Formats: sequence, C-alpha cells, structure tokens
Amino acid sequence: MADKKDLMIPPQGGMVRDFIMRIKLILRLLGDRRVSLWLKIIPVVGLLYLVSPLDLIPDIALPVIGELDDAAVLWLTNYLFVELCPPEIVQQHIKALTANAPREDRDDVIEAESVEIKDAKK
Repeated sequence: MADKKDLMIPPQGGMVRDFIMRIKLILRLLGDRRVSLWLKIIPVVGLLYLVSPLDLIPDIALPVIGELDDAAVLWLTNYLFVELCPPEIVQQHIKALTANAPREDRDDVIEAESVEIKDAKK
C-alpha cells in the first residue's frame, strides 16, 4: 500500500508549475484504463458545471460567492478524483511525471569540516 506522503506531488518550484503538474496527473489518470469509469466522471462533472449556465448559489443572495462556487466545485471534483483513484496508480503516475521534471533538490546535504579562523590582530 502506498504511503500518503508518496501520493503528494512534490513541489516543482512555483504555484503555476505545481498547477500544471496537477493537471498533467489528472489527464494521465483520465487516460489510464485501470481507473474506474465511474471515477472518471467526477472531473468531467466539475468541468460541465463550470461551463453550464446553472448555478448552485444564486448571485443575488451572495454576489461574491456566485463566482467562487465555480472554482470551489472545480477544485473539489479534481481533488476527490485524485483521492479516490487507486493509490498505487496515482503513485506510478506521480513518479513518471516527476522523473524528468527539473526541480530543486532541497534535501541535498553538503558534508564539510569546520575550521576556526583566528583573528590576526591579536
């Protein structure tokens, strides 16, 4: 079983780059035959809601939320899709996506010895 930490997309160096990586993951999962057709309906419903004229929250009552609910539904459907996909399949696609992606190695350790520098004025 895949660890929850293995299912996270590692940061690639910026919000836009991470967003693009998430979209690539979703597209790869949509194209994978091992993922259930029922699960693949979830992000499609989110996209249909985004382009449909129907609105769950009327703009008259809360004008600001009327536009935010579209983004929230899109985020929620894509999040649920990735979370409900089999973890092993998600992990395989994440590894494939991050294998060739340039990223900063923040976990690198440089080993060195410290040397005390004495003040020459003394």
